[in-house]
Amino acid sequence: MTDLLYSETEDDLRAAVRSLLADRAGAQTLLARIEGESPYVPGLWKSLAGEIGAAGLLVPEKLGGQGASHREAAVVLEELGRAVTPAPYLTSAVVATETLLALDTESGPVAGLLADLAAGRSVAVLALPLSTGPTAAPASRGTGHDGAPTVSGVADAVVADVFLVPRADGLHAVPAAEATVEPRTPLDLTRPLAAVTTDAAGTRIADADTSAEAVRRGLLAGAGLLASEQLGLAEWCLEETVRHTRERYQFNRPVGSFQALKHRMAQLWLEIVNARAAARAAADALATGSPEAPLTVAVAQAYCSRVAVHAAEECVQLHGGIGMTWEHPAHLALKRAKSDQIAFGSAGFHQDALAELVGLPAPA
Repeated sequence: MTDLLYSETEDDLRAAVRSLLADRAGAQTLLARIEGESPYVPGLWKSLAGEIGAAGLLVPEKLGGQGASHREAAVVLEELGRAVTPAPYLTSAVVATETLLALDTESGPVAGLLADLAAGRSVAVLALPLSTGPTAAPASRGTGHDGAPTVSGVADAVVADVFLVPRADGLHAVPAAEATVEPRTPLDLTRPLAAVTTDAAGTRIADADTSAEAVRRGLLAGAGLLASEQLGLAEWCLEETVRHTRERYQFNRPVGSFQALKHRMAQLWLEIVNARAAARAAADALATGSPEAPLTVAVAQAYCSRVAVHAAEECVQLHGGIGMTWEHPAHLALKRAKSDQIAFGSAGFHQDALAELVGLPAPA
């Protein structure tokens, strides 16, 4: 039987990441930055990716990484979800890295890219909309001012050093300096989106068939580990709500002692317990290369995205008036949860995928 409990190594990693985020990217720091030029905290990525080594968890040691697995990366994403941290971890250290790992890692360009990503020296982003699901064909592209292909809704493009661009002849690595990045205003200000125009040829690092499978593998890992981010966000929402309702008094009693609120928080706790099992199962299936990974990921995303939104909604509502203000971080959690709800495929997308995988397709 698969052991989904956290190991001692994972607990130590969690403690290190949580301590870093508390010191460098607390709620007040984030609230002060989200409406500025950039929500990314200066120096945070260098500390997280390079000093802690989180960016190289999926990269084998011979390529300069930590040689860990998706389980450890999932723990990092839980903490990033708890703090709603603006960081290109999911897009670069998971999706782009997993895409590159599906290629010929003995080739110079791929090995060099992986070494730079693992050390935190570079950020790579797959030039596809954040909403693209693992089994979806690349979205149709618009046209930039000079006739070059443009992709809208690319997450973390504004901090990318390299774009991995799927094209008809294969996958190309295009330096960000040779692309045009036009920021867009997203619902979730902590995960900036942009339209990316890549007219430069770049370096072709895979043929068409290899590219398609590599992109699918990268998006599958992104969808599976996104569930861990959603889990961390939901856990913070419940903990913050319980804390507030213990301290907030009405009629000379803590509001958390009212039966109606107890029931709502108890229901949310049960949902989060189930979400933890689904997210951990998805991370473990990816870590072990299980043939059931697509099914487990579909289950995790179909369930965890709804739980994260529900937890954030309850957090806002049960905080009362303060929960509706810009000064409280509850709105950041709600916006991240709503944004994550369509990232790497909506819940409906994954439900359809799940139905196909178990041989129960929806009626035509």
